[in-house]
Amino acid sequence: MFSSNFSNRGRVDSMKSFDANLILETINMIKLYNLDIRTVTMAISLRDCIDRDINSVCKRIREKILKYAENLVRYAEEIGDDYAIPIVNKRIALTPISIIGESCDCYDYVKIAQTLDDTAKEVGVDFVGGYSALVEKGCSKGDLALIKSIPEALAATSRLCSSVNVGSSKAGINMDAILEVAQIIKKSAELTKDQDGLGAAKFVCFCNSVSDNPFMAGAYCGYGEPECALNVGVSGPGVVRAAIKNLDSKADLGTLAKVIKQTAYKITSTGELVGRHLADRLNIPFGVIDLSLAPTPAVGDSVAEIFQAMGLEHAGAHGTTAALAMLNDAVKKGGIMASSHVGGLSGAFIPVSEDAGMIEAAKKGYLTFDKLEAMTSVCSVGLDMIAIPGDTPVSTIAGIIADEMAIGMINKKTTAVRLIPASGKKVGDKVVYGGLLGEAPVVAVNGLSSEDFVNRAGRIPAPIHSLNN
Repeated sequence: MFSSNFSNRGRVDSMKSFDANLILETINMIKLYNLDIRTVTMAISLRDCIDRDINSVCKRIREKILKYAENLVRYAEEIGDDYAIPIVNKRIALTPISIIGESCDCYDYVKIAQTLDDTAKEVGVDFVGGYSALVEKGCSKGDLALIKSIPEALAATSRLCSSVNVGSSKAGINMDAILEVAQIIKKSAELTKDQDGLGAAKFVCFCNSVSDNPFMAGAYCGYGEPECALNVGVSGPGVVRAAIKNLDSKADLGTLAKVIKQTAYKITSTGELVGRHLADRLNIPFGVIDLSLAPTPAVGDSVAEIFQAMGLEHAGAHGTTAALAMLNDAVKKGGIMASSHVGGLSGAFIPVSEDAGMIEAAKKGYLTFDKLEAMTSVCSVGLDMIAIPGDTPVSTIAGIIADEMAIGMINKKTTAVRLIPASGKKVGDKVVYGGLLGEAPVVAVNGLSSEDFVNRAGRIPAPIHSLNN
């Protein structure tokens, strides 16, 4: 464990850092508006687990996770009870496994994946992330071996999540990696078709991925992160929606933004209070709080319903992108006022399957794939949990990923793609997962071919604004 000096370095007295009245006001919203701590994610560095022998690597990984995370779930549940605030998910994020397995004499990444999954079950967490590779400028042999192993690894495990970063504003977009990723998305869905393609739902492809993100499927512990830290992801779309609905219906947009900022301040304050308390109990540093409004399939806990409270008939109406831009910005401004340690993705998520309002809009045809792509230019992440026909060509999936990575690269923001090509299903069918993953209608994609373009491969150069040293 860390020494007391290390674990408390740079901390402030959490109980003195928050306005008790604001905390109590926010707590009063828990039962009515679905406020919760969406996740507490323990980030653990595995850099000292590297070895030439794969069995030694797996042994070291298990021992290190047990060392730090054996009490994570128990303490989180106790603190959730103490504050009467639900902590929905407990998770672990690890150093990208492509790095950890690369020094082994044999590349048996699936063996490592099974070790991660078994150890996650042993400590009782919901998910373990970090089965990842960072390949925005090119792939090492270990990166490529891990990427090719992803479909088998996700099919053979239940709690493992995976991600690959294929682009950045500094390096450009690695189209070779995108072609590999498009194939593994398709194969992951096929290997888990009896679960509606669940394997693909546990994988995400990034541009400008962040190393302290507590949300799955993209959470990992970056190379510059500490030995261990606790990152917190808060939620609260229902709280924001309620605050807007309590306003005068003729309130202008400036007033609307102010109310969203004030609400985000309260949500963030609550999340950091709980997170710091849990970090103290675990004797590890508090990392960051991620401000993201993460919806659930529960009615009333929807980002799409915030748009309706703002005055749009439904998500997908003209004005939706503008409303999302204002929401995202106001959430960040309010959260930054409440905490000096904001990180992760921070903003508003728009996953189709995990948001009751988005699900309804997609079913009714209000949200098309093109409109979803437009919204990703101003949201926190990107094309998230979208089911597409199972016969969608790999080249089309690669083209979708390339478009989304371009939005992230040019705008210097994180973007991501989490697609489920649902095997044997067509437009109008649906995939069903239950829990936080919810369900999603299969939506249409553009039928025009991208094949000749994506098969040029190579790397799309970084934009001119990358030269800002």
